[in-house]
Amino acid sequence: MTRERLTEDEILERAAQLSGWRAVDGTLRKRFEFANFAESLAFVNRAGELAEAADHHPDIKMGWGYAEFEITTHDRGGLTALDFDLAGKIDRLG
Repeated sequence: MTRERLTEDEILERAAQLSGWRAVDGTLRKRFEFANFAESLAFVNRAGELAEAADHHPDIKMGWGYAEFEITTHDRGGLTALDFDLAGKIDRLG
């Protein structure tokens, strides 16, 4: 998977293929809703395992009934195919 920074057109095209993810300031962002804290934590832990396996680590904020993800390729200063791949994998957890 390439680590080349995507163009704005490529970002828009790929973002249209994801459900609920927003491209904002060089990141992909999404909020997931859950019934309680335990479900949020379990989801974040599963997403963390995916991220660790991919060696691509999102910023995650979570609390009672929610988890928010922000994904970017830090060393490229924006979005790459890796970010969209990880977002798709996180979506498939739900």
